[in-house]
Amino acid sequence: MNERRRNFLRVCGLGGIGVVTSPALAWATRIRVLEEAGDAGRPILLGQVSPDFQRMASGLRVGPAQAAGGLLVFWLRVKEAPAALEVATLEEARARGQLLITERDQATVPELLVENRGKTPVLLLAGEILLGGKQNRVLKEDILLPPLSGPRNIGVYCVEQGRWNEGRKDFESKASFAQPALRARLMDKAPQSQVWSEVGKAARAAEAPSSTGSYQEVYEKPEVKDHLADVERGLDGRAAAGAGGAAVFTAGGLSGVDVFHAPGLFAREWPKLLRAHAVEAYRQPRPAEWPEAKLRARVEAMLGAAARAEGTLRGNAGVGQLFEFRVEKARGAALIFERRVVHAAIL
Repeated sequence: MNERRRNFLRVCGLGGIGVVTSPALAWATRIRVLEEAGDAGRPILLGQVSPDFQRMASGLRVGPAQAAGGLLVFWLRVKEAPAALEVATLEEARARGQLLITERDQATVPELLVENRGKTPVLLLAGEILLGGKQNRVLKEDILLPPLSGPRNIGVYCVEQGRWNEGRKDFESKASFAQPALRARLMDKAPQSQVWSEVGKAARAAEAPSSTGSYQEVYEKPEVKDHLADVERGLDGRAAAGAGGAAVFTAGGLSGVDVFHAPGLFAREWPKLLRAHAVEAYRQPRPAEWPEAKLRARVEAMLGAAARAEGTLRGNAGVGQLFEFRVEKARGAALIFERRVVHAAIL
């Protein structure tokens, strides 16, 4: 019996145990199976499709487009959205004092400790910039922290190469987010050296040098702030009513696609995603006219291909599963929990 079949039977067997126990024990068993698989760093299933992701992707419709500040945004709508999951964003949980992110006792570059002390799940997105500790970091993958999670190890990359001392004990967020070129390196699971290279490239493009090589300095540059404000004014800084996601283009091509299970959650996450796309477009030429019909057709074709994509399913430090896949020349990841695609991204 090959390893793939053994893994499949092992997961099915564990799932069967949950069926014959009480609902509470079944819930605990399901979470534990996912967490243990993620902790071991092994995919649960290889070469699989995700019916939940298929259903979401095939139900997406490409809506109206808006252009501003070197960006063209296509709003995405879900045909049949499931009941919304109550979830807090990183910024919301931090503001309530419910989310604690710190260095481990024995600090290492690729790991931090996170704890959700609240009674609401917290969604952490791949690309969130964390400021503080011994050096600034960026989250490497989506994580859905359950209520009262207890301390958990999470994977990160460094985005401040020249510092290793404790500026502040814990980490804060200024709603800064990795621009798509940097996010793509995270999804590639690139070595740290490539992430630093991408940070350096972003700093040079924005002419935002930093004595410690901090990516945050790109966001702190006054001219970049003016550019972001210009983009936010042009798009009103808000998601279109009823939109559950967006596909964004810059002069360089597709910047990225993000979709959430509920329009309300997308509307709350969209401002920082928009700023990240705007950073990508900073100092790029602004097309006099966008080939909207051609780009719309490209988004529709990509979503159709994504709905048929095969990939891997695995757990991580949170609850649910990550479905990771390739579509065209891009990588995609979808965080799935209780039959909902909480968030999906293609870059």
